[in-house]
Amino acid sequence: DYRATALFDGAAVPRAFAGWRVMEMLAIGRHVYVDDLVTDASTRSRGHGKALLDWLKAEARRLGCVRLQLDSGTQRQDAHAFYLREGLRIEGFHFGIALQ
Repeated sequence: DYRATALFDGAAVPRAFAGWRVMEMLAIGRHVYVDDLVTDASTRSRGHGKALLDWLKAEARRLGCVRLQLDSGTQRQDAHAFYLREGLRIEGFHFGIALQ
């Protein structure tokens, strides 16, 4: 149930993109999980990422979700600063292993 949302500012190229899905888990209930959240590097710091994240929060509420969640690689410090500025908090670690 992957959904895609793009933000345009009048240009033919999207300025921000989100891939997301509605999920339900015992531990946290119904929530929006953001798989992908990217902004056009040439237009960063112009509010596109904030506008899209605000839209995602509002859409999650509209869909009856109690949370918005995402994972972010440890190397993405600029993204982390943005998420913290926007009210997201670091709540845990994500663990994985390559199987091939």
